[in-house]
Amino acid sequence: MNQNLIHTPVGVRDIYGQENYKKHRMEEKIHSILMRYGYEDIQTPAFEFFEVFSRDIGTTNERELYKFFDKEGNTLVLRPDFTPSIARCAAKYFSEEKNPIRFSYLGNTYTNTNELQGKLKEMTEMGAELIGDDSVEADAEIIAMVVDSLLTCGLEQFQISVGDVEYFKGLCQEVGLSEETERDLRDYISIKNMFGAQEYLLNKGLEQEKVDKLIKMFDLFGGKEILSDAAENVVNARSLDAIGHLQNLYEKLCLYGVEKYISFDLGMLSKYHYYTGVIFKGYTYGVGDAIVKGGRYDNLLEKFGKKSAAIGYVILIDEMLNAMQRQKISFDEKNEIETIEYTDATYEQCLKTAMAKRAAGQKVKLCRKCEE
Repeated sequence: MNQNLIHTPVGVRDIYGQENYKKHRMEEKIHSILMRYGYEDIQTPAFEFFEVFSRDIGTTNERELYKFFDKEGNTLVLRPDFTPSIARCAAKYFSEEKNPIRFSYLGNTYTNTNELQGKLKEMTEMGAELIGDDSVEADAEIIAMVVDSLLTCGLEQFQISVGDVEYFKGLCQEVGLSEETERDLRDYISIKNMFGAQEYLLNKGLEQEKVDKLIKMFDLFGGKEILSDAAENVVNARSLDAIGHLQNLYEKLCLYGVEKYISFDLGMLSKYHYYTGVIFKGYTYGVGDAIVKGGRYDNLLEKFGKKSAAIGYVILIDEMLNAMQRQKISFDEKNEIETIEYTDATYEQCLKTAMAKRAAGQKVKLCRKCEE
């Protein structure tokens, strides 16, 4: 027998039994939080035209896309990221809407990467997008909703690390980096490669003093006091405005009562280049990467014809499951299924009993009794 018939390709897996039950329960709990904040469900296609995720949009690297063709010869891709799809949808159906729009979503994304390191190529993601509101209050709502979502799943030890892309962009302008150099430096910083970034800048002929200012971003992480250190590292208005925005955001998050879960990282950047302002990631122990990613993308919808501010986040459900398993966190309710065995003589009565229990909300399976 061909072994490929029963095995999955590298990077995908089957989920069943108790694990699948826990996954659905987690999704239900998070969804309940999204509903409480007034977010409405949206569903977008699993594949889109290639242009939706192109380099111009600022999303996933083209080499990491699953690409194929339709009968008309159009290049299609499996979505690697929900945000551009939802931005496209909002621009199409809500082009004239002036009031803020709140979307929530659940589905799988697909990334064709060889740099697995134990990561899946197919991931389940759940998140929210707030479109049409450029305020700091909108930033606070999104981050507070992240905290509530993690808490409702039973996580207690986690941290939401917050930065602002504008701080980085302002500093690059201050030291006079070209657009190409800024883009390359961004890639080094997004993966926290300080030595690589330093070597790259020196090879570009940048003065040591300017290199030091840029490299200092790697050390600008911690509590709210780090914002003062970040302000002392710059003189440009763009970066200072970003610091002021983060200070204002922290005050709003204190009103939500979630400040103990908040830290700051001025060296935080993303491989997604569409982020324009506040950016954040959520971490907990037991997994090596972020379980939450999000930020503001005020220019993305304009690519699809609607000029509108926006901010959102995604919870990586598979990473959440791993974290909860390693932290030995379980839901209160168990997936207990009662078994009722029947014979030809007892089938009718057993069926009535099973139907009554199911009507009362119990889980029951009806099985023929094995003959001895």
